[in-house]
Amino acid sequence: MSVATLTHNPFRSFWMAGYECTDQQNCFGHRVDFLPLTGHLQLIEQDYQDLQSFGLGTVREGIRWSQVEKTPYQYDWSTVAAMLAAGQRNGIQQVWDLCHFGYPDDLTPLHPMFARRFAALCRAFVAFYRSLRPDDELIVTPINEVSFMSWLGGDARGTVPYCVGQGWEVKYGLMRAYIEGVAALREADPTVRIMTTEPLIHIVPPLNASRTEKQRAKEFTEHQFQAVDMLCGRMCPELGGKPEYLDILGFNYYYNNQWEMHTHHRLNWVNEPYDPRWKPMSALLRMAYKRYHKPIVLSETSHPGMDRPSWMQMVGEECEKLLRKGVPLWGVCLYPILDRPDWDHLDRDWHRSGLWDAVLRPDGPPVRVLHEPYAEALRDAQALVEPLLASAPSTASFSVSAL
Repeated sequence: MSVATLTHNPFRSFWMAGYECTDQQNCFGHRVDFLPLTGHLQLIEQDYQDLQSFGLGTVREGIRWSQVEKTPYQYDWSTVAAMLAAGQRNGIQQVWDLCHFGYPDDLTPLHPMFARRFAALCRAFVAFYRSLRPDDELIVTPINEVSFMSWLGGDARGTVPYCVGQGWEVKYGLMRAYIEGVAALREADPTVRIMTTEPLIHIVPPLNASRTEKQRAKEFTEHQFQAVDMLCGRMCPELGGKPEYLDILGFNYYYNNQWEMHTHHRLNWVNEPYDPRWKPMSALLRMAYKRYHKPIVLSETSHPGMDRPSWMQMVGEECEKLLRKGVPLWGVCLYPILDRPDWDHLDRDWHRSGLWDAVLRPDGPPVRVLHEPYAEALRDAQALVEPLLASAPSTASFSVSAL
């Protein structure tokens, strides 16, 4: 594979849209399936057309593993094929999550066949995709947010395997599958691009903390990189991770991604009152870039409720800082682009976190209503960043001298 193949920016648009595609079992053991629940499957043509006025030419989608493989090693790609066709008709580039948050009914990350089944899924997906798109650039996220799912299923009993105190074992199982999946993808097609999507967090000690508390907070923050370290072989090399498995580094960053150790008190992102422990998003992403020297994508970001415009303004300003510093920031994904309900309480109010709100109706999918203040803030952020994108190189620069 040539160096250009490894380093060029594959995304059609800097600003991207993400459709919530979770198909996990929630804390009550109920399977949720957000693509039809939000109406995206039913209204995908409209959804893609709505993106055009904002220049959102790239989207994150999910295959929904639990729906594709209801019988072991037998795959139903019909829904994914329909989504691919809609993307082609509307000129939309689709980045695919193979395992967003859900697994087939008979699997958990602790199952002895989990990694083998996932690797088989990866091979089958490449064969299916190339049968329809032999020449398109294929960008894949094998497993979304390993760190978060390890905590949710391994420590918080929020999804399968519904454990407490087993977060490391769940993470280890997920990363075994992730690494075997990347090997299978690259074996089937060496040109497949891999985009990791891990949470970007910052954990702080209490005010007036002791040296021990400061060190513990630093260690807890470092844990966010365990999954990526395993993927590239820096950690747990017995799993088979390799440096070449690191390609595009996606980080998911939300308003509640910075908190105080032990109390779990969320730091106020607008700094009112000012909290000296808060770190700007650009500083956190620079930290990740300096660690791996790979191109960065803000693979998920949004804010619920009335603060959506302020959050979007902050994201634009922080992206401008990164680009001026020479960090190869290749994109920002607004996630979710459509409103979504709570995983565990589907009948409660929706999050109101999308560019489009969802107005529920008794018959048919939710009606999309553009949130105008968010839309205006997005256009302002696009205008702020656009001049820097025009002069940015089309290939990644791995120098950190400017940081």
